[in-house]
Amino acid sequence: MSTTIVVNQDVRAELRARAAAFRQRMTAQGTLVVNLVSSPGAGKTSLLQQTALALRDRAKPAVLVGDLATERDAERLAPYLPVAQLTTGGACHLEIPLVETGFDRLNEPRPDLLFIENVGNLVCPASHDLGEHLRVVLLSTTEGDDKPGKYPKMFRTSHALVITKSDLLPHVPFRVDAAREDARKIQPELSLFVTSSYPAEGIAAWCDFLLETLVRLRTGVLPPERK
Repeated sequence: MSTTIVVNQDVRAELRARAAAFRQRMTAQGTLVVNLVSSPGAGKTSLLQQTALALRDRAKPAVLVGDLATERDAERLAPYLPVAQLTTGGACHLEIPLVETGFDRLNEPRPDLLFIENVGNLVCPASHDLGEHLRVVLLSTTEGDDKPGKYPKMFRTSHALVITKSDLLPHVPFRVDAAREDARKIQPELSLFVTSSYPAEGIAAWCDFLLETLVRLRTGVLPPERK
């Protein structure tokens, strides 16, 4: 005689609850949390460097840098803003416990903007809430304009798309209009920015978007949840 025990329990429920609590904590102290996601090499670190430079007289940013190994990106960013390293040791995405620990190690406990530079991956991070207010997906011109349709969950759950490395547009077969159309079929409310870090172009509009979202957050208007 056999007995079947059905365990109907969401093992991720505790992590979601912790992410929601972290988001509430950041909202209460007036910190906008921005989760940056992309493929490896899309330009997250370079965008953060240019963003920190553009915001230096307007806001206090800080960043949690996620990587499988090494502290190279954190070392690049340390001259620009407060940084805490999050090393996953092989995991393809960050989890909220690591984010909580990293935030408590920051030298800036009350930043205006807290960036989370996620592990380079367009699949796994789409399913993990890190307590962010904004999820921003980066797409570099060297990757091709077909990525939104190939990785729909990442684009559906994002609030903004930043196309990076626009300085290479004359040299690669990337169509900005095609990427925009593909992405907005998946998420019609997606904000879009076209940027270059070398030279710095399109950064002002991106920073204005962040600051406008921060002002709304502090007046009680939170970005909509994206699932």
